[in-house]
Amino acid sequence: MSKIRVLVVDDSVFMRNSISKIITSEEIEVIATANNGQEAIEKVKSLNPDIVTMDIEMPVMDGLTALKYIMDEHPVPIMMLSTLTTEGADATIKALDLGAIDFVPKKAAFTEMNSLKDELISKITEIARSTNIQNRVRRRRLLNKMNSGEVSREEIEKFDIQERLRQKSSQSQNYVKLLNKPMPAAKDIQVIGIGVSTGGPAALNQVVPLIDANIPVPILIAQHMPPHFTKSLAERLDSLGKITVKELEHNEKIRPGIVYIGPGGKHFKILRNGLAVIGDEPQSEIYRPSANVMFQSISEYAGGKALGVIMTGMGDDGKRGLSFLSRNNGYVISQDYESCIVNGMPSAAVNAGVVSQIIQLNKISSFINSIFR
Repeated sequence: MSKIRVLVVDDSVFMRNSISKIITSEEIEVIATANNGQEAIEKVKSLNPDIVTMDIEMPVMDGLTALKYIMDEHPVPIMMLSTLTTEGADATIKALDLGAIDFVPKKAAFTEMNSLKDELISKITEIARSTNIQNRVRRRRLLNKMNSGEVSREEIEKFDIQERLRQKSSQSQNYVKLLNKPMPAAKDIQVIGIGVSTGGPAALNQVVPLIDANIPVPILIAQHMPPHFTKSLAERLDSLGKITVKELEHNEKIRPGIVYIGPGGKHFKILRNGLAVIGDEPQSEIYRPSANVMFQSISEYAGGKALGVIMTGMGDDGKRGLSFLSRNNGYVISQDYESCIVNGMPSAAVNAGVVSQIIQLNKISSFINSIFR
């Protein structure tokens, strides 16, 4: 298998050299670097990398401007590198809205950056090898060519037919693993939990704003993110729909009709009295906030009357927590694989035999609303 070709974009020589050294491996090679957005655009056009790591704050042209231009003119998968600040978090959420696949927080020193080596390599590898991501990029390129008159609409339609056939073949194998549980009624659900990771902000944009504002249960979201980023995500989602979205606080009592996003870099549990506990335990769960911890706690809080939703993300976080929730008579749905940026988390839950329905991303909010209408 050929190596993954990466373009590293950052205005700092230290950071360009650090990232290049950290990610170079048997599977990954850095084919070039760029020190601003304008140079990144030129090198994307000439080198056509498999993936780009993009800094946000740069002279001449910043990362957000370059990202938008690249996605409009010569789409390639882009992963942002962001500072651990409120401003960096806000810019990163905007970048994800503009089409960036994922992000990794930057650290100040090489030793700190080197601690992110495994995360950087695994994310780059997962993104570059993802058939879903590659086909989205190909379709976007075809659309750009159609708009410029280089290809016909028929070629787009042919591509879409082939992609639907591939997706149908891939997904059909998984329906045999679904549980045969009856659709829950409103009385069967007292709380909803959503576990999500890579591709989550964009996917949540298509779900949370469309949930009824008067939904009679609380909704909790475990989205893998560092500190600061979840607050920016909550504010973004709150501005898009009628339902209230906020970052969960320690000792806060959860209430119906509110979507709570667990704070980045921490785990959260809901006690039987409805109070939220936020902390670092268990240390054994490497993803923070952990979907496993959340799903088990909401099942215990609601006595099994819980709906678990597992969405796009790499790894298998959520599988164990959903197994507990399902055994406790909860109901579990999964985002369809085709709309996932990475389908690791949904497929892990489906393969574990704890999912009752696989639902298209644009129908998850309707499914949730229908339970209570």
